[in-house]
Amino acid sequence: MKDIKQLLEHLEYHILQGSIEGEITDLVYDSRKATEGCMFVCIKGASFDGHTAAGPVADVGAKVIVVSDEVEVRSDVTVIRVADTREALAYLAAAYFDYPGDELKVIGITGTKGKTTTTYMVKSILENAGYRVGLIGTIEAIIGDEHIPALNTTPESYTIQEDFRRMLDAGQNVCVMEVSSQGLLMHRVDGFTFELGIFTNIEPDHIGPNEHKDFDDYLHCKSLLFTKCKKGILNRDDTHIDAVLKGHTCEVETYGFTSKADYRATNRRLKLKPGSLGVSYDVAGKVNCHVDVYMPGTFSVYNSLAAIAICAHFLVSTADMQKALAAAKVKGRIEMIDVSKDFTLMIDYAHNAMSLKSLLTTLKEYKPARLICLFGCGGNRSKLRRYEMGEVSGELCDLTIITSDNPRFEDPDAIISDIKFGIAKTSGEYVCIPDRKEAIRYAIEHGREGDVIVLAGKGHEDYQEIQGKKYPMDERVLIKEVIEEMA
Repeated sequence: MKDIKQLLEHLEYHILQGSIEGEITDLVYDSRKATEGCMFVCIKGASFDGHTAAGPVADVGAKVIVVSDEVEVRSDVTVIRVADTREALAYLAAAYFDYPGDELKVIGITGTKGKTTTTYMVKSILENAGYRVGLIGTIEAIIGDEHIPALNTTPESYTIQEDFRRMLDAGQNVCVMEVSSQGLLMHRVDGFTFELGIFTNIEPDHIGPNEHKDFDDYLHCKSLLFTKCKKGILNRDDTHIDAVLKGHTCEVETYGFTSKADYRATNRRLKLKPGSLGVSYDVAGKVNCHVDVYMPGTFSVYNSLAAIAICAHFLVSTADMQKALAAAKVKGRIEMIDVSKDFTLMIDYAHNAMSLKSLLTTLKEYKPARLICLFGCGGNRSKLRRYEMGEVSGELCDLTIITSDNPRFEDPDAIISDIKFGIAKTSGEYVCIPDRKEAIRYAIEHGREGDVIVLAGKGHEDYQEIQGKKYPMDERVLIKEVIEEMA
């Protein structure tokens, strides 16, 4: 039971009918979960407007309904009007769970790329130093010993506040979370203040009718994080840093390769050993130490440098940082799989042309004997992505293995044909093997000394979606089965 007035204490609102005296039994924003005595918040979604359910929810016995539009409900139900019900839900949820964000040290990481890897690096370093750390991100939420698969990069505000409370109950004192532009736009991270806000980088992405109308809108949404945190830590090398900081209300620190950064990477060197690619560098500025990271490329320097800057604020020793970063590994993000001492095999989530080009360009720095990329594309998605990914792989790889990803309701062969259309613009060699396990078998059987083989697109996913149904399919399992069958 929660007092209605106390739930509303941080909101501007108008009482359209009824009274705010008394208590409610539950806070609900999904009409299917409405119960007698609850407070129901009418949220407008992409395909459903909660306002249309106000009448039925009232009939179920809801005590209070929070709206931004007019509704008609029974006269014995309290109706409260706010300017934005999504924003209101964030503050109501924070109050409902007794403001857990005020007790946790919450770290929010935003950017086009690097959010997931950086969150896991931070978790690894802080836990190595004795902190108990929860995580909310693209792959999963980690609460105590529980791992909960994620539906969105940044969940709805109610879920975030509920997760915060559960983290505190599990004895965790820090939460590191990915903060998407949609999460910021839709008020999912309102109702609390981040201890630290991190900006990794920004590139044109998520532009479209269901996300951001243009790049300026995308940029503005990213910048909102720096009005919601005590201290911002930003990539000084990104050309959009000034725009991201426009209107900021936080203290600011920076990281990068530039001499102007507070945390600077110098003396970058590639690390190459059988079955593994990595990078080493020296940190100068507010932290001074040497770092080895067994993930490839410049973006691994940026991700780990951001993690170092974050953990410096938690007074983590350089020894703990070094130890944790040397062991850091993120499922589905340039994840090395040990199958051979002759060649390197990795799994990565790169599933569009931009991320694939970034990954393959990075791997070419290591001068592999051959660079081989295995990938497919999702069904019921833009054909342009297929053309572009085919062209990128054809230009940068010595061999492309075209296979199936999540065909959804499309014919896998039709998707493969679209990818072939893109690759035909290049002189790149390719083979088509629709069955993903057989494609992986081909890659491993034909791997040569010095090759680097990338399985792209699936990353952390452990399923394949076909005709509306998700079937178990984890590339790690497929690789293990192939190796056992080849023995």
